[in-house]
This record gives sequence, C-alpha cells and structure tokens, in this order.
Amino acid sequence: MGYSKNSVISVAVLTCFFFIASCSKSGGSSSSSATDTSTTHKIKYIDTLAPSVALKHPGGLMSNDDITRIKSDTATEPWKSGWTKLCANPHAQTTYTASPTTLLIRGGNSPEQPLPDNYSHAMNDAAAAFQLGVRWKITRDATYAQAAVNILNAWANTCTGVSGDPNAALGAGIYGYEFAIAGEQLRDYAGWAAVDFTKYQQWMSNVFYPVNYSFLSSHWGCNPQHTWSNWDLCNLASIMGIGILTDNRSMYNYVINYIQKSGLGNGYIFRTIPFVYDSITSQMAQMQESGRDQGHATLSLALLTTICQLAWNQGDDLWGFNNNMVLKASEYTAKYNIAFLDVPYTAYSWYPKCDNTTELLPVVGAGSRGTIRPMWAMIYNHYAKISNIPASNLTYTAMGVQRTQPEGGGGDYGPNSGGFDQLGFGTLLFTR
Repeated sequence: MGYSKNSVISVAVLTCFFFIASCSKSGGSSSSSATDTSTTHKIKYIDTLAPSVALKHPGGLMSNDDITRIKSDTATEPWKSGWTKLCANPHAQTTYTASPTTLLIRGGNSPEQPLPDNYSHAMNDAAAAFQLGVRWKITRDATYAQAAVNILNAWANTCTGVSGDPNAALGAGIYGYEFAIAGEQLRDYAGWAAVDFTKYQQWMSNVFYPVNYSFLSSHWGCNPQHTWSNWDLCNLASIMGIGILTDNRSMYNYVINYIQKSGLGNGYIFRTIPFVYDSITSQMAQMQESGRDQGHATLSLALLTTICQLAWNQGDDLWGFNNNMVLKASEYTAKYNIAFLDVPYTAYSWYPKCDNTTELLPVVGAGSRGTIRPMWAMIYNHYAKISNIPASNLTYTAMGVQRTQPEGGGGDYGPNSGGFDQLGFGTLLFTR
C-alpha cells in the first residue's frame, strides 16, 4: 500500500516500541496540484468546536435512530438479505474466540521487526467484535454484546504495541479505526464493566493513537506526499474513531482540520481528490490513487467515506464538502470499476522515493479493475436518501449498490487483508 526502499527514518513512538524504518514494501504518492480544478464557488469549511464540547454517543457508523430504523426493516428486502448475510458470517457467532497478540505486527520479517506479520489476528478479531456488536444492537440479546466485549477486553489486556517496518502505520490505521468503532458501538452495553471500558479507551489511546499521529505528523521523515492517500486516510479514520471513543475532541478536530485545511499528506481532501471534472463531464472527480491501481483507488474511497460517516454522526458534513466532491469521486470510481466505462484522466506525478524525486503516472491504473468492496450502500443512501441528490448524479454509485447487494463484511471477501479493510454490511445498516 505504499513505501519504497529508498530512505531511512528514525521514529520514536510513545507506545512500547521504537523502530528505525528504511522505507520498504510497496509504493509512494502523488504530487498533483492540490486544488479543485473546475469549481469556482467559495468553499464552506467546517468549523471545529472547542475541546471542551462533548462528542455525541453512540458516535460510530450508526446512531440510535439508525438502529431503530434497521430493527423495523429486517423482515423485508433488501434488509432481510443483509441480516441473513451477517448472521451467516463465522465472525458473528457467540462461539468466536479472540486471538490477541502482544505486538500487532504489520511489516514483519524486516530489519525493523524480525518477527513475522501477525496482523491477521487483529483484522479478524476487530471484524468479529463489530459484527457481534451489530447483532446485539438489533436483537438486544446480551450474549452477542458479551462475546464482543470479551474480544475487546482480551486485546486491551494483551497487546502493548504496534510494530513493523513503515507498514506498521497501516496496521495502526486500519485496525485502529476498526477497533475504535467496535468499542464505541458497545459503550452503552451495561455488561461492559466501567473499569474494563476505561482500560479499553486507554489501550486505544496508548497503543494506536501515537503511531497514527506520529505517521501523519512526520510521514516517517519522507516527503509528506510519498505515501498514497490510503495511508493518511486510515490513520485519520483511526484518530477520529479514537477521539470519539475517548471523548477527545482535540483528536477529532485534528482530523477535520487535516482533511479540509492543513494536511501535509495525501489525506488532505484536495490531494485525495485532486481533479474535479465539472466543466468536462458532470459529476466526476479523479482520485489520487486512480493512476495507481483500482484495488487501492477503491480502498481510498472506502476509507474517506468511513470518515465522512463518522463525522456525519457528530454533526459535521464532510459528505457535502466542496459541492459534494466525495460523490463525484464515487461516481468516477464506480464508472470505471462497476460499469467498466472510460473516465477522464489527468496525468500527474507521484513520489516513488522518500525524497523529492517524481515520476509521471500517464494513464488511469487498470490493475485490479473491478475490485469489489462493501462500501456502495453507505455512499448511495447518504446522497440519495439523506441529501436528496438527483438520481442522474448517482448513476454509477447506484450500479455499485446493485452489484454488491447484499454487502457482507470481514470474512465474506476472502482471507487476505483487503477483505477486512472495511467493516461492511452496508445493505443492512445504511439502506433507506
């Protein structure tokens, strides 16, 4: 997902690990112009609130109103198929047993961490905690909540750090945001002892957040645009999720400001979505990873929209930011990957090395074209049913919903990490 072998960095992280990372394993980033290339309207920025202002709970992907709505719909389609999909997943069973590790390693078998990767434990357990939590929310059967809490407590009592080569940032980002959302979802379960919930909050703050912040503030000593947008976005999602879980609005504000104003890396939204084509073809916007490959372009969109949903449940509309530019990125990505139609493309440069060396990406990346991720239902239903965007502006995103319905989650898209990058189950959770 993103680092080259051409630099050496030294990063001291506030958890129980220290690594010197020679940028290794996978890719780089874009140096495209960080501007909206077609719109001339004045951008309305989201104002952050004072750190003392409390965050809203539950503040994960679903509000209490969402849960009430879902409960009333599970007997009819397509919610019924979405519910059946969840209940059939092996991760959503009360017999599921956690397998926490002392170190969460992504980027192992490396000079920085000679031990092998073990992040599959985290990705499976975070998926299970989330899925069991959803079953509890809908049925109110406490056995599901207790099974989920047992998973989260096991990790908080065992794991002391995130380690590896620079790919440790992906481990902290992806599993950080997923564990944070799973925990937030269960915060109102009466059976989660207060002392254990507090320990879980501390675990997220002490183990994941320092790695997230260290990466975003330093980019491991590289040019901030060396890493692709998904690196920034997963760490931003983690900080936002942890901020909500721990009632830390300063963390939350950091993400809001990074995305819309101050981000140095490719998680700044005008780098994540560098080219908007309103003047060429309506409702299309090219993403920073569009010239790389479609497995990662779809990942970037999935992570960005997860952040949008977390912010929405706090009252902040990143979905609508800058004239719905996230929707335009969705339409572009779906047109190329779901409809298999041509899209406009602007060549741009990226930083394949840790320094300021650039390389042109001249054509849209066709690798992994047609990648399926469980993300379209959330995107479509927000814009179509909440924002009331005309159907003509949702043509290809709607095709994404039809192609993937009913959406599953971790465990439904293969055993590898890409199948666990999103928590999923959008047909059940977001259809309106």
